[in-house]
Amino acid sequence: MMRERTELENALASVGRLTSELDDAVLLIELGDAEGDATAVTEGEVAIRALQVEAARLQVETLLSGEADQNDAYLEVHSGAGGTESQDWANILMRMYTRWAEKRRYKVDVLDVADGEEAGIKGATLLIKGHNAYGWLKTETGVHRLVRISPFDSNARRHTSFASVWVYPVIDDRIIIEVNESDCRIDTFRAQGAGGQHINTTDSAVRITHNPTGIVVSCQQERSQHKNRAKAWDMLRARLYERELKIREEKANAENAGKSEIGWGHQIRSYVMQPYQMVKDLRTGVVSNTPSDVLDGDIDMFMEAALAQRVYGGDVEVADID
Repeated sequence: MMRERTELENALASVGRLTSELDDAVLLIELGDAEGDATAVTEGEVAIRALQVEAARLQVETLLSGEADQNDAYLEVHSGAGGTESQDWANILMRMYTRWAEKRRYKVDVLDVADGEEAGIKGATLLIKGHNAYGWLKTETGVHRLVRISPFDSNARRHTSFASVWVYPVIDDRIIIEVNESDCRIDTFRAQGAGGQHINTTDSAVRITHNPTGIVVSCQQERSQHKNRAKAWDMLRARLYERELKIREEKANAENAGKSEIGWGHQIRSYVMQPYQMVKDLRTGVVSNTPSDVLDGDIDMFMEAALAQRVYGGDVEVADID
């Protein structure tokens, strides 16, 4: 309750500040116009344009009003069929989300990584910590498609690769998820990657399978099996909570259930590097002609449009929330 109160107070304070600054800018323009002071008029106009940008940002923030939107987020990336090509694409996606998070000054922890045979990754789980992390990332769940000239093809042919992204919220002490341990299978195995001699020679990594739902989570971040087990249980509870949120959403809006359905064949975005350069969100129609910027973490425009579509429904363009 205190956190919710603080957030509401901050939101009201932001509106009050914008209103006050707008009144000041309008007054400055009126005084400048009355006294023939072009500099004052220009200063007031610049201030109003800056306020427009700030108001647009706050308007987007109002879309993040879901039950768990303010929470941290788990983000999983998995390569599709296609071997090295898809595994490299999964690695590129992991870097894209890491760069996006860093630009927002979110903290990123790599909880689990399965390296590819030659390059890239088979899969990875990231923990992204920051205010509204889940709210921003939740619309990224789905299949991402890449078309490019393969760097692994000696004949320089064009390849199409697929990777899936799954986002679910970190649950806090406000949310109680009961899990029956008898419904779960717990496996331990040796962790991969860097971490010193100990991490690669003991069964410190933990995998938990929830038999009723088929949900599988794993963690190998810590050197201690005990700590990895605790984090894996947290991840499982979060996955079960996300599943419940999805069921609620589908029940509340059955006619739009197909939009939020998660499936391997459900592509949400195409990234084309050859024969032309374009990134297109297949849900909202939002397009970027600079794939290099998108893959460097510039994905806010896609998130904003997808959030607006989820809240308002229909075909929503980024301009609708500007």
